[in-house]
Amino acid sequence: MTSQFNRRDSLKSLAALGAAGTLGGWSALASAQAKPLTVGVIYVGARDDYGYNQAHAMAAAEIKKLPSIKVVEEENVPEAAAVQKTMAGMISQDGAKLLFPTSFGYFDPHILAVAPKYPDVRFSHCGGLWTEGKHPKNAGSFFGYIDECQFLNGVIAAHMTKSNKIAFVAAKPIPQVLRNINAFTLGARSVKPGITCSVIFTGD
Repeated sequence: MTSQFNRRDSLKSLAALGAAGTLGGWSALASAQAKPLTVGVIYVGARDDYGYNQAHAMAAAEIKKLPSIKVVEEENVPEAAAVQKTMAGMISQDGAKLLFPTSFGYFDPHILAVAPKYPDVRFSHCGGLWTEGKHPKNAGSFFGYIDECQFLNGVIAAHMTKSNKIAFVAAKPIPQVLRNINAFTLGARSVKPGITCSVIFTGD
């Protein structure tokens, strides 16, 4: 009977040590996560522009609601050397470990110049410009499926037009914008195959 109790006591001790080890590991993990992740978001224009910048600002507002996340933002940052200073400032002064430089023109040469200097910081750029093996590993691209919405907009436009002519006002002829124009036109042509689409680029 004594040996049985000893075995039981030994198992209890091992279980207690295991639990202590697990809790210790969890405590260390919790401690590591207690420090918030600082996320930097950079806008080329005003955050309330009712367009591209505001869409990103709305996403940033949702990110702010997540636990252990701190968001720092700067608006009206031109696609020039100024954005390099903004990125460096967010990293060195705010401790940002994840950056969203949102404008198309921020990528080359600005993200490409800054990213190699901060290998432990992640740079996530809106647009499909990043290429594996060519660009820094700590940089990358994201882009939403907004062309799907533009296809639906084209369907609606085709139902509304009486002249079989529609139009699209766009910023610049970059791949993402052309993708939207094409989707808009294809959506319209799914309703009226002979429809034509005129495009005006504002350059801004």
